[in-house]
Amino acid sequence: MTEMHHRPELRKSRDTRELYSEIEIHPSPGRIWAILSEFQRYPEWNPFIRSVQGTLAVGERITAYLQPPGGFGMKIHPVILNVVPEREFRWTGHLFVRGLFDGEHVFEIQPRGIGHGLFIQHEYFSGLLIPFIVTMLNTNTARGFADMNKALKARAEQPAVVVP
Repeated sequence: MTEMHHRPELRKSRDTRELYSEIEIHPSPGRIWAILSEFQRYPEWNPFIRSVQGTLAVGERITAYLQPPGGFGMKIHPVILNVVPEREFRWTGHLFVRGLFDGEHVFEIQPRGIGHGLFIQHEYFSGLLIPFIVTMLNTNTARGFADMNKALKARAEQPAVVVP
């Protein structure tokens, strides 16, 4: 079986940019979801989204600390837009005011046969600051996506520890 790994790619459409990445992970979508939805454990494994506080429920405002490699750390306060267990969650947020720099971050799991899935992480960016931060999105933020994807894969594919 060929391993799927998609280097983060910055795509352009009319007024937005989409940073897209994917990685194939061999445990079931349920295992991937369990790791992604357990916010309190992010500091143990996630090199990009260092921490998340809040409840994974539609309409909830959470607090996340992002630390892209080679970039500045940033605390954000997005609102959860959608939650479909074992399939997807997404949040949206903006810098200071809407329209300046807005993002919708999507964490998606697609089943791929028995016992494994495709993890897709992408974010749609828009706003007046986009022309000034494209380089950062295509370098530091893209590396952050790739690092998180690899760390999620490593954690999900670890053998389960059985406690007697």
